[in-house]
Amino acid sequence: MDTERQLLEDADRRALAYFDGIPGRRVFPTPEAIAALAGFDGPLPEQGLPARQALQLLDDLGSPATTASNGGRYFGFVIGATLPAAAAAERLVLAWDQCASSFDNSPAADRIEKAAARWVLESLGLPTESAVGFGTSATACTLACLSAARRALLARKGWDFDGDGLMGAPEVRVVVSASVHITVKKALRILGFGINRLRVAPVDELGRIDPAQLPPLDDMTVLCLQAGEVNSGEFDPFAELIPRARAAGAWVHVDGAFGLWARASSAAALAAGVEQADSWTTDGHKWLNTPYDGAMAICRDAEALATAMNSDAAYATASRDAQKNLNLEFSRRARGVPIWAALASLGRDGLRALIDRHLRQATYLAERLRSAGYQVLNRVVLNQVLVRADSDEQTLAIRLAVQATGEVWFGPTLWQGRPAFRLSVSSWRTTDADIERLAELLIALKTRHTA
Repeated sequence: MDTERQLLEDADRRALAYFDGIPGRRVFPTPEAIAALAGFDGPLPEQGLPARQALQLLDDLGSPATTASNGGRYFGFVIGATLPAAAAAERLVLAWDQCASSFDNSPAADRIEKAAARWVLESLGLPTESAVGFGTSATACTLACLSAARRALLARKGWDFDGDGLMGAPEVRVVVSASVHITVKKALRILGFGINRLRVAPVDELGRIDPAQLPPLDDMTVLCLQAGEVNSGEFDPFAELIPRARAAGAWVHVDGAFGLWARASSAAALAAGVEQADSWTTDGHKWLNTPYDGAMAICRDAEALATAMNSDAAYATASRDAQKNLNLEFSRRARGVPIWAALASLGRDGLRALIDRHLRQATYLAERLRSAGYQVLNRVVLNQVLVRADSDEQTLAIRLAVQATGEVWFGPTLWQGRPAFRLSVSSWRTTDADIERLAELLIALKTRHTA
């Protein structure tokens, strides 16, 4: 029987072989590789497989059917490849195998995640007194922030949410953008706000809330704004909207899954005024290029988040700022450690250089496509390039043709009711040569599908 060490060494060997193959890997797997996944469809074995055989099965059938999102030619869904320091930290965290809920469970995780929280606030230029909870996703972190928002607004009216729930409670109203991200709507739906009861703020042609058409706000309103509209990359006008909301006593939450990181770049002016909000969410796996399962719930009123998310028990009490008291998970992995490692390895200058490179690459890509006759539908102020060909049919045909090549990958979207495709530049591995390869492929396919 293989020892545990031999098994881990085999896993390391296979992982490194996969890593070495990333540059030449198809960005989307072949139909044959996908078909081979049927090998996982069998029943639970009566007798367990040897661990090494199970690992081999994962590698032989699973690895060929992965997308190369950890490479430089993946332009879908604003996904960054994992930085080397973050990937290495992830491996060490796995070896530690800590329940990183509090200092008592893991002094190391507690201190490192507190340091990561400070660095996140410094990088994003957000209030230093804010609480930072490291959660599984922007969706989960939005749930935490909006829960804190509702609880705080009700408390101002003297309502005991923890004791009396929502039955008979004063109504908390929510205003969202007409281009609100689906994860915010999902969080609101789960929290019971009711999609049909949301107040929708009209947007301009760029997808930003139009201040002239903002619905009325009061001290029982949560206003949800965006830093980086998912298609256009645009920002709501924070400097105008947030002071109005604060004057009315409303709570302002900002969905900044990727766009909030512009605060660390030369494009920081796009998010001017966002620091005046009450809460924010952002991801690590997008522009910070950390592994998945690492997002942040950030709340200016640390007490509001800590009391809303508190999970102290007689057998497991902890400080207000213990991670189990700042997000949804009680038993949790130390997901803030790879975020610390990414920031430690980049530093302030490296983070700025990374984001600025993507801004430059996106601008260049837009210019190349525009000169070839494509419609670039957005201003390209960030890392999103929103594209349409001469017709809806041609747009669809080109996207499918690109995906079939396996050279690059990006997905579809709708913009103002018509098909388009969205090119997201967010991987640290994406070189200028990768951008050129994407441009040349799209230009060649447009010619082919025009003839």
